[in-house]
Order: sequence, then structure tokens, then C-alpha cells
Amino acid sequence: MNSRPTWIQVEFIRGSRTFVNLCWACILVCGATGFLLVGFSSCIGKDLIPILSSKQIAFIPQGLVMCFYGIAGLFLGLYLCCTVFWNVGSGYNYFDKREGISSIFRWGFPGKNRRIHIRLILGDIEAVGLRSQEGLFPSRILYLKVRGRQSIPLTRIGENSTPEYMEEKAAELARFLRISIEGF
Repeated sequence: MNSRPTWIQVEFIRGSRTFVNLCWACILVCGATGFLLVGFSSCIGKDLIPILSSKQIAFIPQGLVMCFYGIAGLFLGLYLCCTVFWNVGSGYNYFDKREGISSIFRWGFPGKNRRIHIRLILGDIEAVGLRSQEGLFPSRILYLKVRGRQSIPLTRIGENSTPEYMEEKAAELARFLRISIEGF
């Protein structure tokens, strides 16, 4: 049962805290650690990982390159772990017809701009836009077209949804706000 009033619409946006991102972060950190340890093993002449022999690997150039790839992979893996931990990109879209306001909130990276909060007056919203690109990497993004501002995306950039689902979301929001739908 939905106890939310009919003049309020809230949509929660899932950020980067997903199972897939967590799996990729773990795989990347484990693989990079293996590269770093094998490269370092070739430098000191001892096998730090008993399963991976480094006897046939000369430190220069193979061991050095493996150390470089290991360090780069660790940085990328830790970056991905941080985005998962901070749940970057999560937030909500809030529309209140009674108050006449819209609030779009997203979490960013720590720092001065950690909280991204955009407040709009519903009268300034001209249309709901749906940008659809087909091809090898299809993308469908729902936008708000606001008077005097750039278009504001409402969905995640990498979200893969069916055209029917995105059209239904656009139509539902346009019906709620009583504005038109435009294609970009």
C-alpha cells in the first residue's frame, strides 16, 4: 500500500553500490596484487606466491612492467572500491505539486561538492525529454528541459533500460507534471 500523497512523486536513484561493481573491484584488486607480487618476486629472486613461479621472468623489462600494471590496477581497484563505498551517483528525484517545487539530489565524491542538490520551480520545467541512441552502445536518458538552464538528466547515464520502460517513465512524469514530452 502506497501511503504517499498524490501530489508528491519521489523516485530513488541507485548509485554505484551494486553487486557488479563490487565484484569488479574485488577482481581488479586481486589481479593487480598478483601482478605486483610476481613483478616484485622477479626483483628479489624469491617466489612470494607459491602457485605463481617468477623464475623465468627477468625483472627488466617483464618484472618492472608487471609491477607497473600491478600498481595501476591497485589504484583503479581502490578507486572503484571508494565509489562503491561512497555510493556515488545515488539520490532521488522529488516533485511536489502542492509546494510547486522539484528537488534533484545526488551524492558525489567527498569534498566541497559532495552533495549535489538542484531545486527547481515546477513552473520553470518546460518538458520531459527522452534521448535515445541506438547502435553498438545504446543509451536512453530521461531529461528535464528547464527554462533558462541546461537539460538536467534524471536517470543514470549507464542505465540500460528498454525503450518501452523509459517511454513509460517519461509519460508518467509528464502526466504527473502536466507537461509535454520531447525527443532529443
